[in-house]
Amino acid sequence: MTKEEVVLAIRKLKKAVNTLKEGLKKAKTQLEKDGVIQRFEYTFELFWKTLKIILKYYGIDCTTPRSCIKEGFKTGLIENEEKYLDMLEDRNLTSHIYNEKQVKQIFGRIKKYYIKLFLKFLENIEEQDL
Repeated sequence: MTKEEVVLAIRKLKKAVNTLKEGLKKAKTQLEKDGVIQRFEYTFELFWKTLKIILKYYGIDCTTPRSCIKEGFKTGLIENEEKYLDMLEDRNLTSHIYNEKQVKQIFGRIKKYYIKLFLKFLENIEEQDL
């Protein structure tokens, strides 16, 4: 893994986090909230794949979102392993979600917790010497 690959992955993740944040600010209708959930899905995918790339750059291999989150916690790249694992569970639910109550709950967690976790991760990796 090269430094350029790491920088590119981080750049893509920052863009996705920014679009998620923008969507959260504007979402009022159910359609807009559905769009935020879609943005959350791809932001989460970019998050764990960026984490995987950074860990590989440091010589640590992980192959699944769960294993990358656990390794990220061990290395200090992420601070709250449990919340990131909750985020993973919600990400897995969003692919097959048809219950309006569940949609509202996940949207609420994205707005209250998950956007902050993404931003904290970006802050943590900016402090690294990559």
